[in-house]
Amino acid sequence: MFELADRLLALGERGRPIAVATAVSIDGSAPRTIGTSMAFDGAEVIGSIAGGCVEGAVVGVCEEVLGDGLPRTVEYGVSDETAFSVGLTCGGQIRVHVRLLTDDVADQLRVVTAGGAAGTASVLSLVRSEHRARLDAELAARIAIGETGLGVIDCDGELIETFFEVSTPAPHLIVFGAMEFSAALAQAARMLGYRITVCDPRPLFATPTRFPGAEVVVSWPTTWLAAQQVDERTMICVLSHDARFDAELIAAALDTPAAFVGAMGSRTTHDRRVASLRERGVSEESISRLRSPIGLDIGASTVEETAVAILAEIIAVRTRASTLPLVATAGPIHRRATAELPLVE
Repeated sequence: MFELADRLLALGERGRPIAVATAVSIDGSAPRTIGTSMAFDGAEVIGSIAGGCVEGAVVGVCEEVLGDGLPRTVEYGVSDETAFSVGLTCGGQIRVHVRLLTDDVADQLRVVTAGGAAGTASVLSLVRSEHRARLDAELAARIAIGETGLGVIDCDGELIETFFEVSTPAPHLIVFGAMEFSAALAQAARMLGYRITVCDPRPLFATPTRFPGAEVVVSWPTTWLAAQQVDERTMICVLSHDARFDAELIAAALDTPAAFVGAMGSRTTHDRRVASLRERGVSEESISRLRSPIGLDIGASTVEETAVAILAEIIAVRTRASTLPLVATAGPIHRRATAELPLVE
């Protein structure tokens, strides 16, 4: 839904009720992802919920919700006799939750358009008012880690199936070292929607011209990092080989909650770094977080290929993927941690 924030708010200015249909679970093949939404105000449709699949049928459900104001959850799939007639020919199964756009949800849409983190919790069954605080706490936790998904929440023994939709600012990629590898990495990461910062103490190398679209900081790396707010959506790549701050910088990075800390260098360099980290008192648990030598083994040799290898590892760490070729795996291609409705106690 949040991908439609601007358009939903504009549609709401017409003063008519709006039904929002959101894909809350998708199994098997499907052209869109969970959280994808379309909306209908009785006259106009915006968005696309399944790349054209099932949308005619979903509009009918939206009309029902507009009529009585009651939310509904519908399901279409390969086992459904109507699946082909409504357009779901891709072999997948999709659940769609339809509800009215409320003032509370509109407030969250405004937060997103202002660049903030926001989220909503859509209960797929009835929920008692005394359980609302428990759901709000779970939503806050999901916003903190930027996780959208379907879950089953245990509220005093009552299991409540809830879809949490979250929108957070772009993940932050911090690159230390202004070099050609850094330039290629910054360019590739920008295409993936990352917010990028490049930090290097050398003004001759750290220039906006060299790193278009990135925040360029000319500063001593350890000093600059100490003043930053690093969270679980931050990725740190140390691509410099400067012995003046290398180990100290990596130790400081490992002391943050960053989701990824990687460093470029040979295995010999890595062994030297680890020895230096131990001398500094860095725990083995923290050292185990260091991704060094950085990047997946895809045979990269050019700076551009190396950038792909580094980003591939960042994505794999973030998604906890196997990194195996798809031909060597089985089951759904788009695996999700929330696909099996984890029980949250």
